[in-house]
Amino acid sequence: MTDKTESAAESRPLSPHLQVYRWPLSMAVSIVHRITGVGLALGTVILAWWLIAAAMGPDAYAVFESVAATWFGKLVLAGITFSLMFHLCNGVRHLIWDLGFGFSIKVSYLSGLGVIGAALLLTTAIAWVALRATGTA
Repeated sequence: MTDKTESAAESRPLSPHLQVYRWPLSMAVSIVHRITGVGLALGTVILAWWLIAAAMGPDAYAVFESVAATWFGKLVLAGITFSLMFHLCNGVRHLIWDLGFGFSIKVSYLSGLGVIGAALLLTTAIAWVALRATGTA
């Protein structure tokens, strides 16, 4: 009896899986919004480190600055900046939805693209200004 059950289970088709399922853009934007929210929570720890180091004096701040000036530190700061810009832009998108606009599939798709584009543009602009201000660009 178990042989019949096993062979029947083997012959059944698998349900759609991540490999065959195409994510809608609005779903991907929603998932990235949640991930950037977690990134911002973790970024708050770095913000607190920066503020505490600034309050403790030049020696403590020099330690923070030396870590932030490495390629990894710059990458983390860029990630936090992108998280903030993406979360901000998608929050504005949600505010517009709260007003009752932008629910059609086409507008939802275009606003998702707009959120991604605006977040990348704002992150790039902030990074450019920051690099020029520090003299590394």
